[in-house]
Amino acid sequence: MARNSSLKIFGLIGYPVKHSFSPAMHNAAFGALKINAEYELFEVEPDGLDYFLDRIDRNNIYGLNVTVPHKEKILEFVKLDAESFYLRQIRAVNTIVKKDGVWKGFNTDIPGFSRHLRENFDSSNKKIAILGAGGAARAVAYVVAKFKASNISIYDIDDTKSKSVSEMINGLFPGFNIKPVKSIEQLNIRNKDILINATPVGLDKADPCLVSEDMLHKDLFVYDLIYNPPETKLLALAKRAGARFSNGLGMLLYQGALSFEHFTGKDAPLEVMRQALQGELDKCRIR
Repeated sequence: MARNSSLKIFGLIGYPVKHSFSPAMHNAAFGALKINAEYELFEVEPDGLDYFLDRIDRNNIYGLNVTVPHKEKILEFVKLDAESFYLRQIRAVNTIVKKDGVWKGFNTDIPGFSRHLRENFDSSNKKIAILGAGGAARAVAYVVAKFKASNISIYDIDDTKSKSVSEMINGLFPGFNIKPVKSIEQLNIRNKDILINATPVGLDKADPCLVSEDMLHKDLFVYDLIYNPPETKLLALAKRAGARFSNGLGMLLYQGALSFEHFTGKDAPLEVMRQALQGELDKCRIR
């Protein structure tokens, strides 16, 4: 069936993306504001991004959220204005929008994570451990460094990535104490105040847990950027250890609301979006 030519298409591009709650959140918002638009999922493998972007205009696409593994490469496609030029150093764009015939890039993960973290935990003068060093981790490290964390230890299976995040943070915050480590054990989680999982490990129920229960402690705050499933193995371990914890649903809501405003130029109906996400979460719990 042919699409209505006036229908504007927005969506999420990444691999994988089938787990995403974003369509429910954005389509509820479009409906509430009576905007003739639709939000879709575009599952694009790493080597398929150029092909997809070559055809983006003919597919009536006006804006996209961008997730793993495309957050860094998408920088080659977009223009950054002076206000967001620092994203070149962070090398993580998660929202692109066509404005005045030009594709512009933004990062709504940064303010989205920032707002949700502050609702849960004060990271100033705290010791932070981060699992993963991809695009999401770069945004997370930027936020906690900006909030004046005491120090950061970061681990990625690809240690060139963790070194790159360390260099990025030192470039933006000269002298900040960030240490790339070569193993999860070297994160020394028992001596940390916050543990943040910024890897995709945990999206699949068959995934292992990257940490063991004896690494956790009751005074730790565990934040998993994953929100589907709502309780990953990591968060289940945190609960057993008596630690405080949160999944990334709040971050998704706040970054989604900001993306919506970039897409439409209108204030996001936050409660409508929150209720849509809660509906998706309830479905997961029933399954």
